Amino acid sequence: MTDAAGRVTVLLVEDNESNRDMLTRRLEKRGYRVVCASTGAAALAFARTKSPALILLDLRLPDIDGWEVSRTLKIDPATHAIPIIATSAHAQDTDRAKALAAGCNEFEPKPIDLNRLLEKMRAVARLA
Repeated sequence: MTDAAGRVTVLLVEDNESNRDMLTRRLEKRGYRVVCASTGAAALAFARTKSPALILLDLRLPDIDGWEVSRTLKIDPATHAIPIIATSAHAQDTDRAKALAAGCNEFEPKPIDLNRLLEKMRAVARLA
């Protein structure tokens, strides 16, 4: 999904306000339109109604965890094709494997390396 200015829409699902604000500013500076959700329920609602081009999904959320959000999106025909990059401060091999098994296309540990994240975004969503 792109906006009227042709910017790619990224749904950022992050419950930590500081992380959300920092990443939003950094992505917007690079031309992305970023919309945010701080809960799994809000992420599901937005993805189903707005079809973002990509979802950046924190795995540890206060209501529905990111693994369940991913599984739910991937079984829904309306959202199954949206690429998802999981993010987590708990960057252990088991978290990455569990995220990929839940349907995430990629995994980015926190603190986020922006250049590496941008490469992953381009790769999974075929963004220019």
